[in-house]
Amino acid sequence: MPPERGSRTRPDRRTRAKPNRKTRMKPDRRARAGPGGPPRKAAPSSQRKPPARPRAAAAAIAVAAEEERRLRQRNRLTLEEDKPAVEQCLEELIFGDVEDSEDALLQRLRGPLVQVQEDSGDSEVENEARGDFPPQKKPVWVDEEDEDEEMIDMVNNRFRKNMMKNACESKLSKDELQKRLKEEFQHAMGGVPAWVETNKRKTSSGDESEEEEDDLLQRTGNFVSTSASLPKGILKIKNCQHANAERPTAARISSVQFHPCAQVVMVAGLDNSVSLFQVDGKTNPKIQSIYLEKFPVFKACFSANGEEVLATSTHSKVLYVYDMLAGKLIPVHQVRGLKEKIVRSFEVSRDGSYLLINGVAGYFHLLSMKTKELISSMKINGRIAASTFSSDSKKVYASSADGEVYVWDVNSRKCLNRFVDEGSLYGLSIATSRNGQYVACGSNCGVVNIYNQDSCLQETNPKPIKAIMNLVTGVTSLTFNPTTEILAIASEKMKEAVRLEPGLEQQVSVILSDSCTSVSKLMVPVAEEMI
Repeated sequence: MPPERGSRTRPDRRTRAKPNRKTRMKPDRRARAGPGGPPRKAAPSSQRKPPARPRAAAAAIAVAAEEERRLRQRNRLTLEEDKPAVEQCLEELIFGDVEDSEDALLQRLRGPLVQVQEDSGDSEVENEARGDFPPQKKPVWVDEEDEDEEMIDMVNNRFRKNMMKNACESKLSKDELQKRLKEEFQHAMGGVPAWVETNKRKTSSGDESEEEEDDLLQRTGNFVSTSASLPKGILKIKNCQHANAERPTAARISSVQFHPCAQVVMVAGLDNSVSLFQVDGKTNPKIQSIYLEKFPVFKACFSANGEEVLATSTHSKVLYVYDMLAGKLIPVHQVRGLKEKIVRSFEVSRDGSYLLINGVAGYFHLLSMKTKELISSMKINGRIAASTFSSDSKKVYASSADGEVYVWDVNSRKCLNRFVDEGSLYGLSIATSRNGQYVACGSNCGVVNIYNQDSCLQETNPKPIKAIMNLVTGVTSLTFNPTTEILAIASEKMKEAVRLEPGLEQQVSVILSDSCTSVSKLMVPVAEEMI
């Protein structure tokens, strides 16, 4: 072999350059001559057909998607070759036998899509976006422990322990405990409350005012009443803890009154003390006791704003004023111009401006509530038995021992009218209603006459619109409740001699003294005052 051939190296077949077929110049078939004729000319550019671009783009997208799918399939097969048989078996149990593509697996995980009929007016983008929302999934499993009822311990709770009917009820479910609480509530209320029955019968309404009233009736709390007036019909009375249970007294109680602005009751008696109690109906804790040395209390009363307590004695002309805000006891020993030797009975005007003191020999004196100074003195025929202010504090009604009632004007201090209390020989008590409509007069024979206030101002012999003749002893106490729905009548001549007389509106509500040494709050709402 010649040395030149031996040194030659053969080119690698794999790296040998191949001619590019695409770069070969092919003759234009359209430019070739037709059979038996000259060569054809190429058509001008204006006559050429434009290429189908949308179809070409769609075909390119389809080719790319197919290529991507084929690559993913090949990668999946490559990964499955390295997986152990146990792992492959576990995947088949969980995901199923999905060998075609991952799209099928994703479709199974998503669940069946809800087919929505496409609107002809919607665009393709809106239809695609509408189909992207996944449907609501159902829970994979339900835990049985969630459905088990939780048991409430009844023994270790001092409030629930009293609701146990027997020893077997150491634990109750939530539903049973709720039923037991309803039973306890109905037992405490004496039955199903009226607002519960009303709530069942009511219909839905869009009125906002009715909805606010319904919300108020569904609440519980220390409300005086659920409406401006009491419900008509029979009212159930429940006896509660004595108001002065924390400080009972063996002496006679002379005055009982509720505070005009707070849940406080005042009890005063002949034991020289005035006590204040917080009223809750259960324990009624004592707030304070004021001891007045050698001063058996004949009458005690709150001021109109509730900031002061006034007290008089059975045998003294001193008037004690207790300032509740400052905690000071102020004795008023002598009022300039007042010549009374003993000051006992008095009245406070409802606007808090005046203080009226009943004297002897038919005199009654008008004082300023702020300064405790004498303004004027007025006189009636005979002995004055009782007096009171009108609802607007512009008039004074004075009942005499002769059975006559005098009406005086506070500003001019003149007698406006004098009328005879029908059938009365000796007047003992008198009261006016808050709404300014009625005047009640009590006599020593136990008869109570209710008059229209307008007739008392114009007639000398008015006819009572109602006469009450149930008591056989002298009526020493009269009072209307704030809504004029009841008149409370009491006599100190006999123990527990009390009558609750429905007014013209047929309602009942009162607090009363059930013995000489204790006071009971019988029901809520209560009358504002009762002696």
